[in-house]
Amino acid sequence: MTGVAVLFGVLVAGAYLVTVMDRLVADRVAGRPFDLARSFTEPPRTVALLLLQQRTDTERPDSGAWALAPALLLALASVAAAVLPVAPGMAVVDVPDGLVLFGAAVALVTVAVFLHGWSANSPFPLIAAYRFLALALSFEIPLFLVLIAAALPAESLSVSDVVLSQSDGWNLIRQPLGLPIYLVCSLGVAFWGPLAVSESEDLAGGTLSEVSGVARVMWQGARAALLATMAGMGSAAFLGGWMGPWLPGPLWFGLKTLLLLSILLIMGHHFARVRLERFVTAAWTVLLPLSLVDVFISGITLL
Repeated sequence: MTGVAVLFGVLVAGAYLVTVMDRLVADRVAGRPFDLARSFTEPPRTVALLLLQQRTDTERPDSGAWALAPALLLALASVAAAVLPVAPGMAVVDVPDGLVLFGAAVALVTVAVFLHGWSANSPFPLIAAYRFLALALSFEIPLFLVLIAAALPAESLSVSDVVLSQSDGWNLIRQPLGLPIYLVCSLGVAFWGPLAVSESEDLAGGTLSEVSGVARVMWQGARAALLATMAGMGSAAFLGGWMGPWLPGPLWFGLKTLLLLSILLIMGHHFARVRLERFVTAAWTVLLPLSLVDVFISGITLL
């Protein structure tokens, strides 16, 4: 129970940090001066207002599934984060097949997003859910392939073993294609920035168009926590996780995660939302072949 409570606290803190950093990046992109006080205090005020907001309802929704979707997304973010080791032996769930558990949680995000759009019984959320469903395989397969490539030098699916296998060199150096592909696919998993097809403005907010109050807070918080979790796995799989000189392991893990999170947020603000068919075409003709090349590079290096 202690580990679960710590994990939940870390996810809440991660979601808050993502929101603050996203506002700072938005200010920088827009050319506005940094306002740290506003960036740190506006998210709690927004949450407080949403908690006081009356819940939106539609005609004949699937109320149970509609309420379950945000909780499911938060649960999947929690499962994915539970396998991340911040230091040797410091993971909520340090299982031998941690990468498989992480991949299963990421794959099921598709179910949570589709459930969120379908259960409202409204046209815009349903179309947005189908959009995400059509896009999912295009980023999930390259994502899993580069994670497999990262696991090959360790000859193990344990995330801790993957980190330890980088004692003589980060996977970023040994497999230069892996991290860029992983970051692009991470935006798709967390439906963020240019790949936020399930919450696009042309559909009045997509799956969020009929959501308000507590459910909206939970969904947006779970989405931010999922983005932070993806950055954490990128730190472990490609940047050596907790490894580094002088500083404690958890601090190194946190700094590397913040670096990747900053890159993801900057990408989210500097690239326009892509058309669905264009990304699918690019994913199957560019990302997938490059991810296979990454696997071959890792295998040849290992041999």
